[in-house]
Amino acid sequence: MALSKSANTYNRQNWEEADFPILCQTCLGDNPYIRMTKEKYGKECKICVRPFTVFRWCPGKGARFKKTEVCQTCSKLKNICQTCLLDLEYGLPVQVRDAALKLQDSMPKSDVNKEFFAQNAERDLANSDSSLAYGALGKSQSPSDMLLKLARTTPYYKRNRPHICSFWVKGECKRGEECPYRHEKPTDPDDPLADQNIKDRFYGVNDPVADKLIKRYATMPKLEPPEDKSVTTLYVGNLGDKVTEKDLRDHFYQFGEIRSVTMVSRQQCAFVQFTKRESSEAAAESTFNKLIINGRRLTIKWGKSQGQQLVPRQEGEMGGQMLEPVPGLPGALPMPGEELSNNYFNLNQPPPMSLPMPPRSMGPRGPPPRGPPSGGPPRGMPPPPPGVRMPPPPPGMLPVRPPPMMRPPMFMPRHPAHMPPPGLGPPPGQLQQAPAVSSAVIHYPSQDPSRMGAVPKTQ
Repeated sequence: MALSKSANTYNRQNWEEADFPILCQTCLGDNPYIRMTKEKYGKECKICVRPFTVFRWCPGKGARFKKTEVCQTCSKLKNICQTCLLDLEYGLPVQVRDAALKLQDSMPKSDVNKEFFAQNAERDLANSDSSLAYGALGKSQSPSDMLLKLARTTPYYKRNRPHICSFWVKGECKRGEECPYRHEKPTDPDDPLADQNIKDRFYGVNDPVADKLIKRYATMPKLEPPEDKSVTTLYVGNLGDKVTEKDLRDHFYQFGEIRSVTMVSRQQCAFVQFTKRESSEAAAESTFNKLIINGRRLTIKWGKSQGQQLVPRQEGEMGGQMLEPVPGLPGALPMPGEELSNNYFNLNQPPPMSLPMPPRSMGPRGPPPRGPPSGGPPRGMPPPPPGVRMPPPPPGMLPVRPPPMMRPPMFMPRHPAHMPPPGLGPPPGQLQQAPAVSSAVIHYPSQDPSRMGAVPKTQ
């Protein structure tokens, strides 16, 4: 400690006494019931090196104990948290905030000048309005585009996790699950985020976290208006339960006349339609990635054109990208007027088959017997005498196999009425003429009378 509490110096009266710290929501934790310890003149401030009241608490279950690092005077000078040294309003480092607002609030860094500056600032703070920030920050204009896009609107409790156990990294931790520190692999020591300094964070110089956020802002996408000039609707998402239709109307009326506001409670979104295209473009440019209502960052997008919604998507098209078709899936349905097919699995179609003409003569039981390929007698005829060779049948009388619908039945009828009397069959070699079957009458195989073994009536 630079100054002893028992020393009788004029600086003794400038030591800080406080009843409650200045903290952000993240450092305070998610537990509404919190217990703090208070130590009067417990440590020196890391900036002005003056003793101040130190507070220590646990933000919640599974978090490490935290304490205040700077005095309240230094915290009010920069409008930052006493523990994490981030801006209380935007949750950003001082370097990012000053770069966005173009502030040049230089503070002395030598020991004597720091002490003199802190005493004068503390006297000014006591005589000024405590609701406004001190110095140039309180006189700054409205927040810039960078602050609105990078601002953190919700607490980030992951920052309260315990530190990594150094004994576990060495393989020597014997506490196991009872160890209050994290058993995780540490980050790369060459990572710029691994080397952070509390003084650089306070003065806003050489802050690796601030450099990362500034680069992120430079690479952020921009919302391009659609080519269809008839689109005047904006999509507003991530509404939650706090944002109402009145809140949207109160915010968007400044850009122009609003035609309608449609709320979709199930999807937690809304559609704001303007009467003019210029009003919708101004609203989209002013609210994209920086619209915050009731503590919620809202998502802003352009509505879709009615003409684009009616155009059917091509096969494999999704989000403007052509995707490869999945093998084995059925193809797209043909447009009205095209010929439909039953090829549901995209198989190769075989060439069309031509059905043969039905035979001229058929027996009561089916087609005539087919002769052997060597030119011998038909089936059921006695073989020729030895030495006698049967002449081949003429070309026009070759037996032809009937089509599938004219085939004989695979079973014989068992009813006696359908059985022919014994000995009354046609003589060998003589075929009974069957009535001609018209292709115009038979449409299905079940309509063929010979399929079920029916006997045609004789004249």
